[in-house]
Amino acid sequence: MEICAITERDRQDYLAMTGEFYSSSAVIKSVPQGNLIATFNECLSSKVYAECFIFRCGGKVAGYGLIAKTFSQEAGGLVIWFEEVYVKEEYRGRGFGGKFFEYVFKLYPAARYRLEVERQNERAVKLYEKLGFEFFEYDQMIKEKI
Repeated sequence: MEICAITERDRQDYLAMTGEFYSSSAVIKSVPQGNLIATFNECLSSKVYAECFIFRCGGKVAGYGLIAKTFSQEAGGLVIWFEEVYVKEEYRGRGFGGKFFEYVFKLYPAARYRLEVERQNERAVKLYEKLGFEFFEYDQMIKEKI
């Protein structure tokens, strides 16, 4: 497995995979296509807010991982949010998710790592717990632009 930063040549694969991800049971709701494109463009233009990585196996695209960065006073430093981890169906169960997390842990030794998960996504929860994640005591609230 190879993990590398996303490039312009990955645009169509990325958009196809994000479409699959956001139509799956792993997420609560879909997002507009424009948001996916804006994220892709941000990842190409800067590494300040977000980074996206493509997973390859034998030269073929196997999935992607998206992280976001912030600073937290509570955590005392850099916080890496694992925004999305998606592995194509035919590559699941081969350790791609775990390898991506270890890659990011090594790349960014942060004060805290965060992610969101649907509790009924038992496979993902099992992986995350194995990697040392635990459920946070806070509930999250959001206010979206109208």
